[in-house]
Amino acid sequence: MEARVAEAAARLARQENEIKSLTAEIEHLKNFGCLGISPSLEGLRDENAKLKYRLNFLQKSLQEEQSKTVKSMININSRLQEIFGAAIQAAYPELENPPLVVTPSQQPKFGDYQCNSAMGITQILLKTKEQKVSPREIAEKITKHIPANECIEKVEIAGPGFINVHLRKDFVSKQLSSLLVNGVQPPAIGKRKKVILDFSSPNIAKEMHVGHLRSTIIGESMCRLFEFAGYDVLRLNHLGDWGTQFGMLIAHLQDRFPDYLTVSPPIGDLQAFYKESKRRFDTEEEFKKRAYQCVVLLQSKDPDFIKAWELICDVSRKEFQKIYNCLDVTLTERGESFYQDMMKDIVKEFEDKGFVQVDDGRKIVFVPGFSVPLTIMKSDGGYTYDTSDLAALRHRLLEEKGDILIYVVDSGQSVHLQTVFAAGQMIGWYDPKVTRITHAAFGVVLGEDKKKFKTRSGDTVRLMDLLEEGLKRAMDKLKDKERDKVLTPEELKAAQMSVAFGCIKYADLSHNRLNDYVFSFDKMLDDRGNTAAYLLYAFTRIRAIARLANIDEEMLRKAAREEVIVLDHEKEWKLGKCILRFPEILQKILDDLLLHTLCDYLYELATTFTEFYDNCYCVEKDRQNREGEHMETAAVRGHCHHHGQGF
Repeated sequence: MEARVAEAAARLARQENEIKSLTAEIEHLKNFGCLGISPSLEGLRDENAKLKYRLNFLQKSLQEEQSKTVKSMININSRLQEIFGAAIQAAYPELENPPLVVTPSQQPKFGDYQCNSAMGITQILLKTKEQKVSPREIAEKITKHIPANECIEKVEIAGPGFINVHLRKDFVSKQLSSLLVNGVQPPAIGKRKKVILDFSSPNIAKEMHVGHLRSTIIGESMCRLFEFAGYDVLRLNHLGDWGTQFGMLIAHLQDRFPDYLTVSPPIGDLQAFYKESKRRFDTEEEFKKRAYQCVVLLQSKDPDFIKAWELICDVSRKEFQKIYNCLDVTLTERGESFYQDMMKDIVKEFEDKGFVQVDDGRKIVFVPGFSVPLTIMKSDGGYTYDTSDLAALRHRLLEEKGDILIYVVDSGQSVHLQTVFAAGQMIGWYDPKVTRITHAAFGVVLGEDKKKFKTRSGDTVRLMDLLEEGLKRAMDKLKDKERDKVLTPEELKAAQMSVAFGCIKYADLSHNRLNDYVFSFDKMLDDRGNTAAYLLYAFTRIRAIARLANIDEEMLRKAAREEVIVLDHEKEWKLGKCILRFPEILQKILDDLLLHTLCDYLYELATTFTEFYDNCYCVEKDRQNREGEHMETAAVRGHCHHHGQGF
């Protein structure tokens, strides 16, 4: 490899000297009125451009060869994009940013991957150079310039110009061996970036409902995704813990529990407490006046009122935590109250920059491209959600120094959040080319009647009730399968929680988050189809094989270092390629934050494994001794038995 790089570099240097010489000659001729361009120079320039791309590619390949000690899995799609990128640049050096489209093939007969760039290049040549070239001709020219590489066995041109790519078996085998030795390692991300995720965000004194379920599950899963990929992640719970509603809650607390400052009030049902105070606020004029006075005293940080506020927040916090414990969710609480002291500075900054208009006593900010302004101060001098969201954005950008900000909030908040983000950009807090800010929106949860998920009485479904129903149904399912007869009570409890909460999470994540989805316990607990129950079943089968084979991880690693993984059977080949697609799936969901892609991949992996299992022996029975008692010998790969049906 090093010799090839040196040889290419020497050729490039020779050609560059020749170009300089010819360029000087042309300049000399121009001075004497001879304005024709030397054909030899144009040809040489074209050849030189190709050689430069070839050299860059070789140098990159050399760097990869030299860094074989890196444990990260190779993103095969990215590798193929590099190869075809070099081929396209060498074939068409005059094109700037030509289309580069490499995707996995949908059908095995068309190979493993496809490069579909030829059609796009045809359109560009027609528009920019008025050249009419068929996509097939372009595909042929690209294939002629594919550089030597370690992963492509052969390419074929199909149809109007699709380039079908077949991977080399020794390349796939080598990657699988590396995976066994090093474990599942995410692709390298370069500089460790800071990701700030805003999710869950319930309101104090109100119970969490199914809407919070989606934000909590999606947000937690995104956090785990970025953490796995090596990012520094801050998980924020932007609690609704401030505002005028606390005036009525504190006034009601004073009436119901006058000794709240010395004796902790026994507020058992905070939802009922909230409803009582709201009813009084709506019907008792005197109570309403006192509630407004309480808000003023709370905002002025009166110690007695801060104490009342903290008591109410603590009761809610404990209820939220029960749900977070069930769903194994970790959050750093940073509610609206955290940003209250920053509000004044936000208003001043927008005023100083000349962005504020006064409308009927309100201070408003119009953001280009948005018809509804942000209200950053009410006519009575109070602040709004707009102000606190701007303060939170500024803090996350300038104090926390987040590189990526993600807001997992329902689709109904889309316009509001986009306006806030645009205001932050307008005032100069961030550059969207440098800092990524995304609203990861999601649709609503529907009942099986396709209407918004409600109880029979029309109330919002309490999240704790939903989780408890999931536990009950999971236990029924386990008893149905007679698991209670073979598991200890502790194991049965653990299985119940895994099935119930795993199925609820997976049902949410396996749907495109942008769409509404129908909540159905029957579907999510089904052990057929793309469900958590099916994946748990496949995972259990794999663990059973590992247990019966009696091979530990170190033995596997040793075998992987010393033996070659042979992929003779079509089901082995299919499974091997499927496993190695993980890095490209990971990269895709880091880019678009659509987690259902990962669920689809895991389901495909599980079904591909099942096909392999049904066609190949994973653990061979010792037929002469102790047949049926245990499995004694095992191969590192599935030892294929073309007529067998597993064990």
